[in-house]
Order: sequence, then structure tokens, then C-alpha cells
Amino acid sequence: MNKLPLRAWRSTTSEPSLRRCVSKIHGGSSPTSLLPHEKRRLDTRESSTGVAACPHLADQEEAANASRIHATSEWQNALPYNQIPGPKPIPILGNTWRLMPIIGQYTISDVANISSLLHERYGRIVRFGGLIGRPDLLFIYDADEIEKCYRSEGPTPFRPSMPSLVKYKSVVRKDFFGELGGVVGVHGEPWRQFRSRVQKPVLQLSTIRRYLQPLEIITDDFLLRCESLLDENEELPEDFDNEIHKWSLECIGRVALDTRLGCLESNLKPDSEPQQIIDAAKYALRNVATLELKAPYWRYFPTPLWTRYVKNMNFFVGVCMKYIQSATERLKTQDPSQRAGEPSLVEKVIMSEKDEKIATIMALDLILVGIDTISMAVCSMLYQLATRPVEQQKVHEELKRLLPDPNTPLTIPLLDQMHHLKAFIKEVFRMYSTVIGNGRTLQEDSVICGYQVPKGVQAVFPTIVTGNMGEYVTDAATFRPERWLKPQHGGVAGKLHPFASLPYGYGARMCLGRRFADLEMQILLAKLLRNYKLEYNHKPLDYAVTFMYAPDGPLRFKMTRL
Repeated sequence: MNKLPLRAWRSTTSEPSLRRCVSKIHGGSSPTSLLPHEKRRLDTRESSTGVAACPHLADQEEAANASRIHATSEWQNALPYNQIPGPKPIPILGNTWRLMPIIGQYTISDVANISSLLHERYGRIVRFGGLIGRPDLLFIYDADEIEKCYRSEGPTPFRPSMPSLVKYKSVVRKDFFGELGGVVGVHGEPWRQFRSRVQKPVLQLSTIRRYLQPLEIITDDFLLRCESLLDENEELPEDFDNEIHKWSLECIGRVALDTRLGCLESNLKPDSEPQQIIDAAKYALRNVATLELKAPYWRYFPTPLWTRYVKNMNFFVGVCMKYIQSATERLKTQDPSQRAGEPSLVEKVIMSEKDEKIATIMALDLILVGIDTISMAVCSMLYQLATRPVEQQKVHEELKRLLPDPNTPLTIPLLDQMHHLKAFIKEVFRMYSTVIGNGRTLQEDSVICGYQVPKGVQAVFPTIVTGNMGEYVTDAATFRPERWLKPQHGGVAGKLHPFASLPYGYGARMCLGRRFADLEMQILLAKLLRNYKLEYNHKPLDYAVTFMYAPDGPLRFKMTRL
């Protein structure tokens, strides 16, 4: 792995920049900045029957669970929590000073390396405590312990959320969302109920197959646009990452809103809806993190940034409502006997739930969490392909064998046979995970790595580190897609712990849109590498955390038609 050098960093961030560290580890969320309603115990929320549980009964159940855990020999033989190794806090400033300007040790853009540094210095479990106004972070670098944490969580895992989005949904626009918070920034029974209502149509293979051709058409349009952007050296422009964002937005719009948004059209007018959507998405990508990571004054009064955020979110809600209402009208006026083929995702949700608001909130969540993660993952994959010509040629030869005619339409059986392509994607995720970690708020006292860990601690699973550890992956520092292949497809034997690299998480809160994300990336890479050669002939780029973990710099790829 091309790791950045481990060194002492001088921070250029503000005092609350620790939030940036925490946020990036948790995939863009600030896990410890919870609004009051998020801090309620999960078992005091509404039950599946809609009846609020008695708080006294909840207290009794918690006490009983704690007594049961504390009575085990595992707990009694474990070391106290305060003996977990980690950076020592100082009076008043605790450990927050380590990420402060001038006096601090760490730069937030190097948060992936901070995770590596903590592991190298302190071992397989690290307590990062003494954080002003925040609970402890517990970094876990043991894949077996991570697996145990995942497998022992209940049906409603508590994943740290984005406080700005939580406030928008639960306070500012409570008139619209009500009790339907969606799947992002929601926990407990409300989260489980909403997810159960949309999960089946989102994850059905028949739904995925239905979008293969529409997404292929969008990708063909994107590649034609790429050709039009090439300069005299056959190179793409410095802001090519913005074009990838447009492609991602167009794909998500087709899936979540059942429409073409028009983001790939050229010469868009500033006041056109596609350009407004692009601008809103760009704002979300570049500026929302500031709300999460800087001092949260917006919680107490409407700062200019918060006011713009609310306006931006209202715009997205309006766009989602517009297209969901259009889909509803089509269903009402369409003769059921004349419907051909599989219904769209939006149509399935509307027909099953009889409530277009469910479809609107689902679409909003898919858009909010999908644009950034998919587009930045594609940026990373294209950079790795362009700088690894041998691996790129292997994928091209596979695609040439499966698609002797480059204009052959893609099918699910053809995608299923693209073993080396899918292995390449997995290996990029292992070594350069876009979301560098996941996390959970522990809901009960636990024994982790031989220590007594109280509930309420923020457990961090830094897969960007565990996915590159020799204990769990053979020859981990070598980029080797073959490790993901079966022997009959040229795979190589070796260790590959299933919980060392989890780009989509695990369990009940695994990424809801993961199958669509895989489909979009596979279609793009298959169409691109079958028809073009990709090169990068400039100074190598470092990886850094901006809003995701990705190459930091202009993606000036040379794109040559084969």
C-alpha cells in the first residue's frame, strides 16, 4: 500500500477539528454530536406495536442485562476499562489539544494514518479519551473482536449519525418527516420499521436487473461526454472528479426518482433544474462537513451556513417530491394490464406502501448517502487502474473475451463472469477504503480484547487499517486482486479475514444501496475498460481524507479509444 509517511503532524484546523477525525472514521458522520432525542435509550422508544415502553421497565431490563454480563467469568477476568492503552489526556484540554492548530500533533486530512499510528503505538485496542464534551472513542484493530461486536448486536444497532441531518429531519422539517425519519440519522425502532418497509424492493435481484439497461445508457452518455472533454493530449480536465459526480447523480436519480435528471447535458443554463441539482449536490459534498466538524453554533442560532444548508435540503426534498408525485400520477393513469416488465423501485414502494412520502424519504436518503461515496470510490478505482497498467490489461483481456463486440449490451450473466473486474474493485476497497471505518455506540457493557468496556462508548472499526494488516491478509502490502478469486478463476491461496475489510458495513445496518452501488461501478468500469485505455502521466497523488478517502489532486487521465 502506498501509505503516507507516519510522522508528527502540525494541525491547521480549528479547535473542534477532532470532529473531523471522528466524522471521517465514521463515514462522514460526527458520532458523538448527538441531539437530545438521539440519546434516549433505544428500549424506551416506541415498540413495534407503536406503544411506548415503560421507562422503569427499561431500567430494570438494563440492570438485569448488566448483572448478567458482570456475572460471567469473562467479565470478571477482564482488565478494567481505564487500563486500555491510549494517548494520555492533559488537564483542561484532555486529548483535544492533539488536533488543535499549532500545538497539535495530527492533521485531519491524514486521519487514515492517524488510525495507523494509534495502532502501531498502542496495539490492537486504543482508548482515545479526554475529548472535551464527548464520550470516548475506542479503536479496535482486532478483526475477531470486530466480528464479535457485529454478531452480538441486536436488531437495532446504534450507528453514530449526522447531527445536522438529524436536526433538519426531526426539528426543522418535522412537519414533513413526522415519525418517518428514514434510514439515515435514525435509530432504534423507528429506523427498523422504516427500513423493513423499503428493504425488500431495494435489495430484490429483480429490481437490480431492471436498472441494468437504464444505467448502461447513462454510462454510454457519460463516456461520450468524456470524449468531448479531451484536450489535444487526449487528457481529461483537472476537474474531472466533478464529471464523475454528475454521472453518479444521474445514476442515482434514475434509480431513486425514476427519471433522467439531465446532469450530463452540456451547456446547462445556470437556472436550469439539472444545474441547480448539480450545484446543490456540490454544495452538500463540499460544505456540509463544515457543519459537522466545526463548532456547532447552528444548534443554538441560525448561522449563515445553517440557513444555506436548510435551503439546500429543502430544495432536495422538493425535487424528490416532484418526481415521486409524477411516478404516482403515472401509476394512477396507467392501465395495469398494459404494464410491461418489472416495476421500478419507486413504483414498487408506492404500490406496496400506498404512501408516496415513504418513497420520497427513501429517495432522499439514497441521494444524500450515495452521490459522495460512489463517485469518490470511482475516482479511486480509476486512479488505481490508470497507475497499474498490468492490472488494467488483465481486466481488458477479460472484457474482450466476454464482449468480443464492444457494442454488446451488458447482461447480469455477463457481469457475473467479470471475475477479475470485481476482484479489482474489492482489492481497491481493501487497500484504499473510501469510508475508512465504521462504528457503533455500544448498547451494553462488553468485554473487548480482554477489557471491561461500558455501554455508551463509541467503538470504531478502522477497516482502512485492519484491511492492510498481515495478521488478517496474506502479503497485505501487495495489491493483488487474485486474492479475491476462486481457484478455478485464477485465485491465490492465503489469509483473508472476512471482517478485515467491510466497505459496506455488516449486519442489520449494512448499506441499503450496496447492490445499486456495485452495479453502477461495474457497468462504468466494464464499458470504459472494454473501449478505452486509461493512463495517468503526472506526479503521483497521495490519498487524503477530504470528505472521503480518495486521491488528493487533479485526475488528469489520458483516455485513448482502443
